[in-house]
Amino acid sequence: MMKKVTRMVGKYEVGRTIGEGNFAKVKFAQNRETGESVAMKILAKSTILKHKMVDQIKREISIMKIVRHPNIVRLHEVLSSRTKIYIILEFVTGGELFDKIVHQGRLSENESRRYFQQLIDAVAHCHRKGVYHRDLKPENLLLDAFGNLKVSDFGLSALRQKGVGLLHTTCGTPNYVAPEVLGHQGYDGAAADVWSCGVILFVLMAGYLPFEEIDLPTLCRKRIGIEGIKKHPWFRKSYEPVGHSEEEEVNLDDVHAVFDDIEDHYVAEQLENSEGGPLVMNAFEMIALSQGLNLSALFDRRQTRLEGISENKAGQFAVVLEVYEVGPSLFMVDARKASGETLEYHEFYKNFCAQLENIIWKPPEGC
Repeated sequence: MMKKVTRMVGKYEVGRTIGEGNFAKVKFAQNRETGESVAMKILAKSTILKHKMVDQIKREISIMKIVRHPNIVRLHEVLSSRTKIYIILEFVTGGELFDKIVHQGRLSENESRRYFQQLIDAVAHCHRKGVYHRDLKPENLLLDAFGNLKVSDFGLSALRQKGVGLLHTTCGTPNYVAPEVLGHQGYDGAAADVWSCGVILFVLMAGYLPFEEIDLPTLCRKRIGIEGIKKHPWFRKSYEPVGHSEEEEVNLDDVHAVFDDIEDHYVAEQLENSEGGPLVMNAFEMIALSQGLNLSALFDRRQTRLEGISENKAGQFAVVLEVYEVGPSLFMVDARKASGETLEYHEFYKNFCAQLENIIWKPPEGC
């Protein structure tokens, strides 16, 4: 009988991989003390040092602790071992807003307004705290089990600094970035975020991007601020600001401990053995794959990574495939995008399923 290995990081039981990037891997995990599901972002210290990302990662973590808000993915805590950094985040189960647009097309005016209201509330809170996101796009807007929007990915965010008026770092996603960001003359972080919010609203209501080419002089004259948006009659319809504490005290001691004194402050990594064989999933465990339910039954299994150059030559495109044994001669394949454009992934997924059509199980008619 094979032994089932359970990996522990402090009080967290670590499960399957749910996301992967160039510098980090995100795994599902569960707090053994409370039973709460979380997302664990794992970064290797060697990678952080090699790419000189210490300040960037420290800034991202500090910003997420500062901008606590119901419409922003919550950072619970940050831990470290001798070799890794663990960022413990709120586990958001509803997927990306981008996926909803891809599958459903343009949203209704009322639904678009509700998401836009939640986005503006979150962005306004960030700006009050001196934080500019700088990479707002539907792929970075998640939905929880109740359909509420959650802003994520503060990796390109900036903090307002005393005596510094304009930002100069060119960053963001081209289709959503404000034109002045590309002008290399300095830009207002708040105005750049608002531009991105406007593009997102257009995509929500139209189902496609507002422009293919950017005319800088014309677009730079079309500006509105957060207060202007909030006063607009269209925005104010059915608007109910979410209640939260503005002056919540934030303690950054754990962030400093992880990065400033990592030799003396680390959390133990453990492997726990228990009897068991290969993962065999029953009906209840398969139901657990549904969004919003407990995913504790899903732990790492065989994984394959497929990579290639994007058709548009814009960069690397990669997909991770994981295979689970459901029963004798019956397997489940979990596919997810590791890097590249989301639209390109959806095209790959359709083609992939078409190639497997003859071996995909389909329920008998009438079931």
